[in-house]
Amino acid sequence: MQDTMAVAVNAQIQGYPLIALMGPTSSGKSALALRVARQLNGEIVNCDSIQVYRGLEIGSGKVPPRERGHIPHHLLDVVSIQQTMTAGEYRRLARRALEGIRERGHLPILAGGAGLYMRSFLDGLFDGPQRSERLRERLKTVEARHATGFLHRMLARMDPVAASRIHPRDVQKLVRAAEVCLLSGRRMSELHGQGRGQDALTGYRVFRIGLWPSRSELYRRINRKVEEMFAAGLVDEVRALLVGHGGATTSIPEPLSALGYSQASRVTRGEMNLPEAVKDTQIKTRRYAKRQITWFRRESGVMWFNGFGDDPEIETRVVRWLRSALSTTLSASG
Repeated sequence: MQDTMAVAVNAQIQGYPLIALMGPTSSGKSALALRVARQLNGEIVNCDSIQVYRGLEIGSGKVPPRERGHIPHHLLDVVSIQQTMTAGEYRRLARRALEGIRERGHLPILAGGAGLYMRSFLDGLFDGPQRSERLRERLKTVEARHATGFLHRMLARMDPVAASRIHPRDVQKLVRAAEVCLLSGRRMSELHGQGRGQDALTGYRVFRIGLWPSRSELYRRINRKVEEMFAAGLVDEVRALLVGHGGATTSIPEPLSALGYSQASRVTRGEMNLPEAVKDTQIKTRRYAKRQITWFRRESGVMWFNGFGDDPEIETRVVRWLRSALSTTLSASG
């Protein structure tokens, strides 16, 4: 199959092949990406919004270097926690990595659970206003001073459509949506409708593959994974990161507001004990997985596989399907 792949990845008529693996957290995307890369001469482009940060190891679920073998991985550990990776910046860096993979004649494999990053990479984003750190801090302060859900109710008055798509507890997305409304004077949902596709990826044929695992087993995996993260020293990792950040107790780097890191940070400040942190992370991660499933289900053209990406049977089925799809691309291009 190696010779077929070498020809297929150079097919020009329908575009250079690109694999996009999607699915909820703990569904085995990383394992599947590695299997596909080994079988089809690929390189992996990370599409996880936390794994881009240096120092976030235990709670981000990065594949350890020793387990990556000789498969190149891109967009891991590219920014510090003092910086903020936006969807637009991710798109720029990921597309640069994509061009390098193409020049080497390898198969690019986009893998991760950050739906916004993936959409930005593949379909482009609306042309919204630049971030305002001052406004963002004000919005976060308003949310913190009131009962949970205040910012969501505020957004519902400004942009009901955007509010209906964002979970009331997803402060990061709520802040951005409110920021866009306040700075531009327009609803973010309207800007999304006008702008998506203006900077869509061209010159590639995207094969979208989605993992659709059993909900009950997915939740069991999430619960176990969270327990393992804390047992492996997540609180100590956060404590060391905060020391490196100057020992901040009030101004916490934004990446440390991610699931698991937020709860571990509260443990370091004495606001939550370890069992409470584990339980809270499990609950919120299960909710996050549910939102991910809803997000990816809206994507069109996805080939869904019912199972987990680290299941050998699923891995075999995905590789077989890809080989067939790539062969069809080759035949269609003459």
